[in-house]
Amino acid sequence: MKFYAHTSNSDNKKEWQLLIDHLKNVAEYAEKFASSFGADRLAYVAGLLHDLGKYSIEFQSRLEGSNEKVDHSTAGAIEAEKRFGIIGRVLAYVISGHHGGLPNGNRGKDRNLLPRLEKKDINDYSYYKKELEIPSIQKSDLLRIPTPKSLITDAFSRSFFIRILYSCIVDADFLDTEKFMSYDRYKYREPKPIDKLYSDFQSTLEMLEEKSRKNPSNINNARKEILSRCIEMAGGKAGFYTLTVPTGGGKTYSSLAFALKHAKTNKKNRIIYVIPYTSIIEQNADVFREAVGSESVLEHHSNYDYPDDSFDTWKNEDKKHRLATENWDMPLVVTTSVQFFESMFSNKSSKCRKLHNIANSVVILDEAQMMPIDYLRPCLYALSELISNYNVTVILCTATQPSIDKLIPDNIKITEIVQNQEQLNKIFKRVNIQYIGNKSDDEISLELSRLQQVLCIVNTRRHAKELFEKLYRFRKEGTYHLSARMCPAHRKIVLNEIRKRLEEERECRVVSTQLIEAGVDVDFPVVYRSMAGIDSIAQASGRCNREGKKEFGMVYVFEPEVHGMPKKGRFELNASITRSTRRKYGDDILASKAIKYYFEELYDFEREQLDSKGILEDINEGKEKLLFPFEDISKKFNIIENDMVTVIVPFDEAAKQLIYDMEKSKYPGMYARSLQKYSVQIYPFEKDALVKAGATNIEKTGGIYWIVNDSSFYDSVMGLKDANDVKAPNEILVY
Repeated sequence: MKFYAHTSNSDNKKEWQLLIDHLKNVAEYAEKFASSFGADRLAYVAGLLHDLGKYSIEFQSRLEGSNEKVDHSTAGAIEAEKRFGIIGRVLAYVISGHHGGLPNGNRGKDRNLLPRLEKKDINDYSYYKKELEIPSIQKSDLLRIPTPKSLITDAFSRSFFIRILYSCIVDADFLDTEKFMSYDRYKYREPKPIDKLYSDFQSTLEMLEEKSRKNPSNINNARKEILSRCIEMAGGKAGFYTLTVPTGGGKTYSSLAFALKHAKTNKKNRIIYVIPYTSIIEQNADVFREAVGSESVLEHHSNYDYPDDSFDTWKNEDKKHRLATENWDMPLVVTTSVQFFESMFSNKSSKCRKLHNIANSVVILDEAQMMPIDYLRPCLYALSELISNYNVTVILCTATQPSIDKLIPDNIKITEIVQNQEQLNKIFKRVNIQYIGNKSDDEISLELSRLQQVLCIVNTRRHAKELFEKLYRFRKEGTYHLSARMCPAHRKIVLNEIRKRLEEERECRVVSTQLIEAGVDVDFPVVYRSMAGIDSIAQASGRCNREGKKEFGMVYVFEPEVHGMPKKGRFELNASITRSTRRKYGDDILASKAIKYYFEELYDFEREQLDSKGILEDINEGKEKLLFPFEDISKKFNIIENDMVTVIVPFDEAAKQLIYDMEKSKYPGMYARSLQKYSVQIYPFEKDALVKAGATNIEKTGGIYWIVNDSSFYDSVMGLKDANDVKAPNEILVY
């Protein structure tokens, strides 16, 4: 009797995939994936065992049309533990969860590993003995399981290894199944080798050199020195680095230069650039595409999760990128911190599938001070684990470097790439900061109206709206509003108008939420900043006198009215510590010592909240018998507690045409990338209000997109309107 893994469209079994072929293919894929961290043998054995339950008459009958449900994952898990004891339990997690997700070890009622391993009513799978030989695992193979570098991380090391090994099996299984079932999809998985990217980047380096030569200045010379230092330090070994560069110091190009050369020197497989804001990912991804070629850059975040419709309708370039979002098999990945960290604590096959491709990579965390504080310890442990056992180099890149030395395992040492911090701060000091105390909206709007060019940054969308409306009554000419209520296409047009007015020295007054702080290239002589954390004030300062046209620009920090300070979350704490820092260091709150004090105070106040969900405690409870609660941890590790809903807005005629074409199409998913620039993220209660008002629906798009079908709900100045002026009970900070 022949045993099969998958059927084809034909009833001819000669065209079906033999089970033995599938098991060996998956084993070989997994072996290759795990070779980057020395677990190739274990991965190979797990690959052979993962579908062992398909060697049952019941499963073969199902392939032939039977409706009987068959558990084909438990058999291999049982066999792994029976053959290899406690170490087999590592494989048992991987095998039993390769479809449904990593289970809890022995917690809760459903989907636990131990009850499955003790299952008696399992279908007879002994037929495997006639054609499959399962290799033994030697002591040398067991040593491949990471040796804890610290007693406090021993459980974490083992649980993390299970996830990475799981990733290898899941991706291997998906790829071999896809190759057999959908070869037309599989053939598009051809990423460009990373070793060519550094040579492609040389033209960008030449451009930066030419720009510096043509425009000699202290600032341009300092940018050149930072870039040169990054290239010099890139020859070092894999490890933990920080890149502390003042705002305006060119850290995007410098960090990329470090990563590309370091990857080439240390034979890394890819570069993963992690950014906290979706609002600037597109901007940075465009920089990278121009620097190394669009075919090598994967942009992956919530707006780039492709719907699952007909693959044939996509352009070839989109096909490659769509497939690469599944496992990050691209040389340069640009993603969000939410996507990056949640994947490392997930139990779902779809999220974990990419994890093995983080091994042997360079990971850059841009704006590192924005790492989620409620999960800071688990995140730092994960980064430390990647460095210790998976040959990963991590770079924390920011102008306001967080003080994390006391929060990472003792075996991890951090190297700063740029040494002359105080000198750089002096060179790039282009602003003076002045605290001006309590200011009402009327007072601020009056002060703004008296200035020809000024930017005011506030903390919430609603405050931006109210302050803009007051300012607009004083000065209509050259007055602008920016917030995430405006779609990216809208914001791009407004920002272009703002830049043009600034260059032409015309009137330009802007009220914006924090989205303008995140790497947006604008240059105002004066900036007003509503009270916030020092890291936010530093970002705001980067929009002031950016090109050094004046000796010093002015940044005024003010205390807003009550509605200008979010009451939910820790925003008030950050502001309070900023006030404390100012009392200690005066208005020089961006000095290195002040920033260090700020983060030390912040982490000290929050020490009980740096793992607020008890993730590390959950992991530690299972260290003795390798009984980790993977499913529970996955549910807990949720950086964005209130999931946003993406709606598509009819911003202009091009947007309306796209919406019309999509609604008429059988395959609306093919419009995903085109519609991204017309998207706005809102809270579920806001979406519900829009639905109630008849302004949006999802039916016409096959349940894929929420479309705002009433143009009157989108304002040409303010963006998406509130339905019936709906207000949240406690406004949440939104960039």
